[in-house]
Amino acid sequence: MGDNMSDIEIARSCIKKNIKDICSKVGLSEELYECYGSYKAKVKYNEVLNNKNGKLILVTAINPTPYGEGKTTISIGLLDGLCSIKKNAIGVLREPSLGPVFGFKGGAAGGGYAQIVPMEDINLHFTGDLHAITSANNLISAAVDNHIYQGNSLGIDENRIMFKRCLDVNDRALREKFNITAASEVMSIFCLAKDLNDLREKLGNILVAYSVNNEPIYVKDLHLEGSLVVLLKEAMNPNLVQTLENNPVLVHGGPFANIAHGCNSIIATKLGKKLADYVITEAGFGSDLGAEKFFDIKCRKASLKPDCVVLVATIKALKYNGGLSKEELMKEDVDAVRRGLPNLNVHIENMLKFNSNLIVCLNKYDTDTPEEIDVVRQSVACYDIPFVISDSFSKGGIGSVVLAREVIDMCEKENNFNLLYEDDLSTKEKIEKLCHEIYHAGGVTYSDVALEKLAEIERLDLGHLPVCISKTQYSISDDAKKLGYPTGHEMHVRDIELYNGAGFVTVLMGTTIKMPGLPKVPNYEKIDLDEDFEIVGLS
Repeated sequence: MGDNMSDIEIARSCIKKNIKDICSKVGLSEELYECYGSYKAKVKYNEVLNNKNGKLILVTAINPTPYGEGKTTISIGLLDGLCSIKKNAIGVLREPSLGPVFGFKGGAAGGGYAQIVPMEDINLHFTGDLHAITSANNLISAAVDNHIYQGNSLGIDENRIMFKRCLDVNDRALREKFNITAASEVMSIFCLAKDLNDLREKLGNILVAYSVNNEPIYVKDLHLEGSLVVLLKEAMNPNLVQTLENNPVLVHGGPFANIAHGCNSIIATKLGKKLADYVITEAGFGSDLGAEKFFDIKCRKASLKPDCVVLVATIKALKYNGGLSKEELMKEDVDAVRRGLPNLNVHIENMLKFNSNLIVCLNKYDTDTPEEIDVVRQSVACYDIPFVISDSFSKGGIGSVVLAREVIDMCEKENNFNLLYEDDLSTKEKIEKLCHEIYHAGGVTYSDVALEKLAEIERLDLGHLPVCISKTQYSISDDAKKLGYPTGHEMHVRDIELYNGAGFVTVLMGTTIKMPGLPKVPNYEKIDLDEDFEIVGLS
């Protein structure tokens, strides 16, 4: 950016339209939404009836550097690019978690001139959805404790309580008994429920504990579903905001992809398909995590089929995978880019196993050189798929018009979309298929605890459920230090958790944990109010 303004300064420099104008733009009459101030609204998804069935475009990425690779920036830029050439388009994105906002990564409302606004609200509290999810989750834990205290008629084994409290901050001191809200089962259910009735059923099916007789005990045994649905009723309506170019974006639900399934809500995605001809959504982190789960969990459960996949890469991520340190990423190094290309290659090859309509998009930075970009272009040409450069970070929608036109063309092509595995494989077979075909491992090892959990899943006749891998985002393996395109390595299944309500099995690999800690220099040190009581330091 030539003006060197921060994200928050850019966001404030743009003129926002009243949210009523954005609602009108997507054909929503006033009885179909509720305003939360002048720039946010909740849409009554179950009352929006029309015959639209928009094209669905998934934005994913290669393995990121610790700074992220701009999937949200590309998603927003693509939306603005489509709208700038007069296409009816909408974005559907996840809600940010306070954990990364105050931790290391920062906010999740895009960057530069490809942002959604009001970015301060979106990154901080928003419409209260994550607080509602946290409250519902912790009511379950309180109900379990209260049941035991009041006589324990269900015979709950206090040593086998399977459900944890949650909080939407990074706090390593809470690790033993808390998850971060984005990793909670309630968050996953929130994003996978089709409506309030489905939400009620899924919440009731959460496995909370085992009895002293080794029988599973569910939320429905505590007669708690009604209160939980009441807590989540308003949150279930998707949030509508706008881009800096005043184009519509639904923001709803926020599971992490390195721990949970990494996609916004089914409700918001299907609502987007009703409201627009082109729907741009994203899946968290690299395609080995977010996109795989988007396909094998979300698309499987919601009967969705993406019409096009955009795989985002950056020169700095390729350099990082080529062995450069974080401090060296901004310097020109064609050889390092070349060494990092195998990471792009593995993500291309993985995505082609699911979806033939694939585009590689380079998220361009000012430090990228023509020689570095040309190396990437030549590599992608070997796969006979389109390669497009996007400069939406610096130029907004105009910077993604070429990408927009390529996406339009790709969406008209026949698409042989596939899931990686069938339901009737056992949980262990699904894990091993993922490890071999997506993570390119030579073998899989299981802890004794994991093997016991696998046997329990079979005892409960739940082997048909899909699996949700929890592992590092920085490598296709479960070891963050194995960059590029590692092969023949071992994957290590440390533990397994049954998310019976959400309808999948969480498989914890390597050292990934469900309550992150804060870094040595956290973002909260930069965030403050200035003398005019405006927020500063948020990005």
